[in-house]
Amino acid sequence: MIMKFRFLGGADTVGRMGMTIADGEKTMLVEYGMSPTKPPEYPIVPPRIDHLFLTHCHLDHCGMVPAICGRDNCEVFTTPLSAEVSEIMLYDSLKIAISEGYNEPYTSDDVEKTMELVVPFMFKDTIELGKTDITLHPAGHIPGAAMFEFKQDFSTLYTGDLHTANQKLVLGARPVKCKNLIIEGTYGGRNHPPRDETIEAFIAKIEEVIDRGGTVIVPCFAVGRMQEIMIILKDLGYEMWVDGMGRSVTNLFLNYPEYLRDPRSLRAARKTFREVKNENMRKHASKGQIIVTTGGMLDGGPVLGYLRTLKNNPKNAILMVGYQAEDTNGRLLLETGSIVLDGEMVKIECEVQKYDFSAHAGHNDIVDFAKKCSPDNIVLMHSETRELFLDDLRDYNVILPELGKEFELDV
Repeated sequence: MIMKFRFLGGADTVGRMGMTIADGEKTMLVEYGMSPTKPPEYPIVPPRIDHLFLTHCHLDHCGMVPAICGRDNCEVFTTPLSAEVSEIMLYDSLKIAISEGYNEPYTSDDVEKTMELVVPFMFKDTIELGKTDITLHPAGHIPGAAMFEFKQDFSTLYTGDLHTANQKLVLGARPVKCKNLIIEGTYGGRNHPPRDETIEAFIAKIEEVIDRGGTVIVPCFAVGRMQEIMIILKDLGYEMWVDGMGRSVTNLFLNYPEYLRDPRSLRAARKTFREVKNENMRKHASKGQIIVTTGGMLDGGPVLGYLRTLKNNPKNAILMVGYQAEDTNGRLLLETGSIVLDGEMVKIECEVQKYDFSAHAGHNDIVDFAKKCSPDNIVLMHSETRELFLDDLRDYNVILPELGKEFELDV
């Protein structure tokens, strides 16, 4: 049987994901996100949707789901953990839109309706929707992140964001035999250094900064990265603080231990870190040794308060552990040593270092994963460097979808 696929976002870019699957009877939507730029960027508006599938809870994948659920009243298939964390992210995204003066792309009622429409889906579960069986597989990206296998005559695997290496927080994804593989290529042309070497260098820098009397600020994404860093640092014995929305996410992760590699490690990390709950505690944290805080790209969150207090002391250090998108304070800091703070360009006197703790598979990992899936067709998406895979995947029929243009696969 032939199915029609169309990317509404995220084909040749990273972010604002969305892909429709149409079989003539139903139209399904896989993810519907936004790029949290200034102003936000959204995917193409889809036709009426019968079922929606969400791989995980990062905003570039879930951030516009309420706009569709509010409009079409369609079921949302995802893991219970992804649903609960998405709810936090979606309400926070609305709050940011209001504070920044952006148009609100959906309402709080739409978020509430979305949560009511969630159909909890566990790894290895299979559901039947018409002529299609859908099975859920772990994606290894963050806790609860999933790959969807759509099966009629043949299998089509959609990976979402993927990591094949084991992290402290989750185990890596494993290949799934399929005829059609729709796979992310975020790190096309780039490989990650060995994780053990990155951790060793990261800890060595922290020890160096503390030995010279400085404070270490680690800006983190609230979902996944913060918890990974907390586990890495939990046994160092320093005075460590954790601040921001990531505290709530950590608690949610621990409510779903089945999605964690080692729940005891995260539980121990939570006990090791002091939680910042008010402004008075932030003052104490600013005098501590390590602050792990949300605001991973330095565009908002508690990290900005710490930078105001600590930015002028060269003994201090800002250790960046996440992707820094264009036009963000994080990218500006890495490129110029300055950030925009309270509307003014401000020089940062702290030491600044970046460490690769990516939760995405690197180039060689993606190629290896794809080959082990043994597909006939490989669709490369969520990448600005997809062409760099073509030589390594020359033995396969590789499709580079274009935004808004339909393509067909035999399923």
